[in-house]
Amino acid sequence: MYGLILENLSQYIISVYGEEKWIEIRKLAKVDHATFSTHHVYSDTLIPRLTSKACKVLGVSEREFLDQMGVHFVSFVGHYGYDRVLSVLGRHMRDFLNGLDNLHEYLKFSYPRMKAPSFFCENETSSGLTLHYRSTRRGFLWYTIGQIREVGRHFYQTEVEIEVLKEETIFDTLHVMMRLTFDNLAFHTDGSRAGALRRRIDCTMVPVKAFLFLEIFPFCVVFDEHLMVRTIGNSLRAVMPDVVGKKLTTSFEMTKPLIECTWRAIQSHTNNIFELCSVDPLKPKDGNASGKSSVQSNNTDFYNDDAKLEEKLLHLKGQMMYMEEWKSMVYLGTPVMRDLDAMVHTGLYINDLSMHDFSRDMVLAGQQQSAELKLALDQELQKSKQLEESMRKLDIEMRRTDELLYQMIPKQVADRLRKGEAAVETCQMSTILNIAFQ
Repeated sequence: MYGLILENLSQYIISVYGEEKWIEIRKLAKVDHATFSTHHVYSDTLIPRLTSKACKVLGVSEREFLDQMGVHFVSFVGHYGYDRVLSVLGRHMRDFLNGLDNLHEYLKFSYPRMKAPSFFCENETSSGLTLHYRSTRRGFLWYTIGQIREVGRHFYQTEVEIEVLKEETIFDTLHVMMRLTFDNLAFHTDGSRAGALRRRIDCTMVPVKAFLFLEIFPFCVVFDEHLMVRTIGNSLRAVMPDVVGKKLTTSFEMTKPLIECTWRAIQSHTNNIFELCSVDPLKPKDGNASGKSSVQSNNTDFYNDDAKLEEKLLHLKGQMMYMEEWKSMVYLGTPVMRDLDAMVHTGLYINDLSMHDFSRDMVLAGQQQSAELKLALDQELQKSKQLEESMRKLDIEMRRTDELLYQMIPKQVADRLRKGEAAVETCQMSTILNIAFQ
């Protein structure tokens, strides 16, 4: 659990209920952290512990607390510049919902260990749509609902009513079906826009030849309704030549979205980003790897190391599109390369990547900036640790001050003075006193 969620929780309590309540909740939950570093990973048990104690102290239900915490999150992330990302994610509310998985993919660059949920829209009408929510985490449903309602109000000036239709657990994944009711303006304009687009297409244009298509999209995968791979892009053929003629599930594992890998499921999720991962590690040809021998020589125990084995798996990210002319589904994928080392491990080269997109630029720029980003992140983490240490010392000194103050005057009087009451108002008069002398 990244500190961004925990910091939002603390700021929500402080801004709505006051810092005294946050201190009380934190002490009851036995959480020593006064603040949380947004990029630091904390225990998953912190949110349930803090939520449980907060509901008791604040006198609210868990559903109400998480819902309002989700509402607060939308304004909270604005302090870190993410409000700009949210504001341009989609032209309409339904576009925003369809792009939620893409948003989480973008955030993975800053939060690589994030366990993001998956979203899918269906049954769209002019009055709303059905949203499927899947997550391996528990207890964040109403938090997510609060976020969605606030995004609709804040960025699209529309009120979103959400009704939970179904909730079930499949293996370790929570699946929730929700009906979202709102003014779906985009649904009205789709039909007229599609007709106008068809009228603008030049009917004299000849179809694209298959060999040219496979060159334009060098990592595409074409498969039929039985999931049998019919052909693949030129660059993908260079590193995985045995894929053609096999089932898609034999060579690739679908990691995103969290759905069953069937023709019907893929056809109904074409508005989602798909991630495929090769089942087996890639083995660069010896002739093409001569310039990489110095790197590979340090990896003699490669297959005995799970971490290094993961580096040799090919990860693709892209979209699914149905081609009526081919009666097949086309996966327009692009390899996900963190740095040049990933290319070394998979046997790919820069010229294997597409020229018409930013694949080459991203790999080269990422290699150049990774060191600078790592340094900046290390500095931020160091400052956060120093701040946490300062806050811990401050808590110790405050406890010492309280102990000294309670030794001088009664605790009830000290607490009233701390709240700002005048000293005269704390005075009490008693008609009968007993004095003991020792």
